[in-house]
Amino acid sequence: MPVLAGLVGAACTTSAAAHGSGGMGPAPTPVTTSEADWSDVVRALGRPGGLIRSTYHHTPFPRHDLHVVSRGVVITPGLALGSHASFARYDDGSTLMMGDLVVTAEELPAFTDALQAQGIALTALHKHLPGQRPEVWWTHVCAHGHDAVALARGLRTALDRTGTPAPRPHRPHRPHRPLDLDTAGIDAALGAAGNSSEDVHSCIFLRRETVVDEGHVLPPGLGATSAFNFQPLGRGRAALSGDLAMVATEVQEVLALLRRGGIELVELHNHGLTDEPRLFFIHIWAEGDAVDLARRVRPAVAATNVVPATT
Repeated sequence: MPVLAGLVGAACTTSAAAHGSGGMGPAPTPVTTSEADWSDVVRALGRPGGLIRSTYHHTPFPRHDLHVVSRGVVITPGLALGSHASFARYDDGSTLMMGDLVVTAEELPAFTDALQAQGIALTALHKHLPGQRPEVWWTHVCAHGHDAVALARGLRTALDRTGTPAPRPHRPHRPHRPLDLDTAGIDAALGAAGNSSEDVHSCIFLRRETVVDEGHVLPPGLGATSAFNFQPLGRGRAALSGDLAMVATEVQEVLALLRRGGIELVELHNHGLTDEPRLFFIHIWAEGDAVDLARRVRPAVAATNVVPATT
């Protein structure tokens, strides 16, 4: 597929066939970078981010502007309203950008048009929450090129078609108040060392396989994670929103184990178009005692080929 004139780079799937099995050469691999390597990208995005395991730069865009209710629960940005974009640099000098962006139903048409005008591919469109009001969509996006700043500017242009807030004014760092959750109990029940933010406790798992997508080896954790977010509801209870990354042979067992644990299935879908091994994701929802929820999810996690994430 040719790259249209004036676009920021190649929309994903344009060059994937040139690499990997049956292609013209080995798939490019990610290289180690520093925060300084991404300073221009940070400026173009207009929001600070952080380097993950020295291989990709991750920027969150929390939708603090939205008031979304699901199953009677007011959803915090950390639970399920956090847009984010990641940039990885490769040994062929190129950069791969992937993101998962939260948009309202009203924002979606103009946002999609802006993505296409900037040469950014939309690779998945789905929902993370059951019975939500107002209607919100999650859009997975991808682009590839040799100018990381141009990719960032293209994404910024699309985000500007939404109500995604600008960064909040800098305030002196203050420790977060402890969440009203037994976070140690959650971690023990899930078998992972989680992290707490101001509104949720999160546990993340990485697929063990080497995943190739868009003809590029993905850094561990980029596009191939299972994540579980626990939002306090009071007295140790939580709303759980999360997703599990699975290969095809794992899907049916995972779904059965989740339902056996009383976990609600929200949506089964893909995130990418060319990933190998092919990955599927099941989004889930539950409410109850947080530690008990973690125990009920654990068998499904154990049925997948994952390892707890480390910093």
